[in-house]
Amino acid sequence: MEKFVLNAEKREKTGKGVARQLRNKGIIPCVMYRGGYSIPIQITAKELLPFMNIATKEKLFVTLKLNGEEKQAVLQDYQVDPVSGKLLHVDFLEVSATEKIRVTVPVILIGEPIGVKQDNGVLQHGISEIEIEAIPEKIPGHIEVDVSQLEVGDSIHVRDIKFEEGIKVISDPDEVIATVTVEEEEVEAAPVEETPEPEVIKKGKKAEKEEEE
Repeated sequence: MEKFVLNAEKREKTGKGVARQLRNKGIIPCVMYRGGYSIPIQITAKELLPFMNIATKEKLFVTLKLNGEEKQAVLQDYQVDPVSGKLLHVDFLEVSATEKIRVTVPVILIGEPIGVKQDNGVLQHGISEIEIEAIPEKIPGHIEVDVSQLEVGDSIHVRDIKFEEGIKVISDPDEVIATVTVEEEEVEAAPVEETPEPEVIKKGKKAEKEEEE
């Protein structure tokens, strides 16, 4: 698993106004969690964004240099602006090399199913992450799932994935990761017969005038 080193500073003040001011200066407000406590920190966007570009797709460990100490952590959560897409806030989870943690690991499908190549089937994606529990060194960056042998009607479930010893799977074993289904053919709609509109009886000028009165 690739590792990053980020320089962090402790935030003395918190709140929406302070966070907005930090972001205007190119600094991202963050929080580091550990057990039952949390530490508000901040990291420059210039340093943080390259890490986030990978960490949102791949499970990564990061070393946070904070007040002369080095803390090992993983990305726990993050927030982006729904309109601009800009990064607003990041949560880190501090980890110990010997302590088991629960994390979600991205799933990557590889290969083209037989049912797609030969029978015009459609590959349907199921869950995109699997939750596991393990010590940090056992946690993979991602989980590759080979779907090349899937025929139409076949599926791969969480229970079908073989994990390294020491990794406990938390996700439901019956969750579907991928399946190949029959391509639905477009059915031409039968032509709809046009119903003639009822004929409008025109009123004479005299009748129209009487109604107006």
